[in-house]
Amino acid sequence: MRKRDGHIHTPFCPHGSGDSFDKYITKAIDEGFTEITFTEHAPLPISFIDPTPEKDCGMKHELLTAYFGQLQELKERYKKHIIINIGLEIDYIVGFEHATRNFLNEVGQILDDAILSVHFLQHAGNYTCIDFSEDVYLQFSEQIGGIEAMYSLYYETVKQSILVDLGPYKPKRIGHPTLIHKFQLAHNQSINDRAQIKSVLELMQTHGYELDFNSAGLSKTYCQEPYPNYEYAAFAKQIGVPIVFGSDAHTANDLHQHYYALQQKLTF
Repeated sequence: MRKRDGHIHTPFCPHGSGDSFDKYITKAIDEGFTEITFTEHAPLPISFIDPTPEKDCGMKHELLTAYFGQLQELKERYKKHIIINIGLEIDYIVGFEHATRNFLNEVGQILDDAILSVHFLQHAGNYTCIDFSEDVYLQFSEQIGGIEAMYSLYYETVKQSILVDLGPYKPKRIGHPTLIHKFQLAHNQSINDRAQIKSVLELMQTHGYELDFNSAGLSKTYCQEPYPNYEYAAFAKQIGVPIVFGSDAHTANDLHQHYYALQQKLTF
C-alpha cells in the first residue's frame, strides 16, 4: 500500500522545531510510509517585507544550497527504505509574481515536488499573514469590511494563484486552500463559503492541479477540521482532482498527524 505525506517542514524552518531530517525520516519509515516530500517554506522575494514580528515566514535564501545538498544526500542514503522528494512550499504573493517566477526558474530543476500556497493577503497596499494569530486575523477582517469580505479576498487570491503564469516550474499542488478557516471558531460567525470553495476546486480541476489535503487544521484550536474539510475533499475527489495527504508537520511529533482519521473518512 502506498502511503504518502506530501507536506513536511524541516530543521530549516525559521519558525519550526529544529527536529533533524533523520528524525522525520525514521518516523516515516517506522509508520510504513513509502514516500514523503519535504516542503520547506521557500525564501520570500527579496523586496517583500515579511509582515510578521519575527520576519520568519520563509527560510533564508543563503541556506538553499545546504537545504538541497542535505536532501540529495538523504535521498541516496534512504533510497532502499523510502522515496524522499525534494520540495518547497512557495508563497503566492500578489504583486510579486515576477520575482516568484524568477525564483522558480532558479531552483526548479532541483525540485521533485512543490506546493503553491496563499498565506499573505494584500489590502490597501499592505500585506497581512492571515494565519499568524487569531488577533491578526480578526484585526485584518475589520480593516477590509468583515469576515465575509476577508473570506472572499482569500478565495480570489487562491484563484489568482491557480491562474497566474509562474513559468515551467510552477508547483502543481495547491496548499491548504481553505486556510482562511484556521480561526473560524474565533469569529463566531456562520459564513456560507460553499460556492467559493467549490469554485476553487473546480478551477483546480480545470487547470490540472492537485489538492493538498492538509490535516494540520484538526490540531488548531480555532479550526478543528482539515483544509479543506471532508465534504470538500470528497467533492474534489468526485470531480477528479488528485488528492495528496499533507500533515504540514513542523515537528517530527506532528508528522502524519491525523492520517488515519482522514483515511477513515475518505480514501486517497
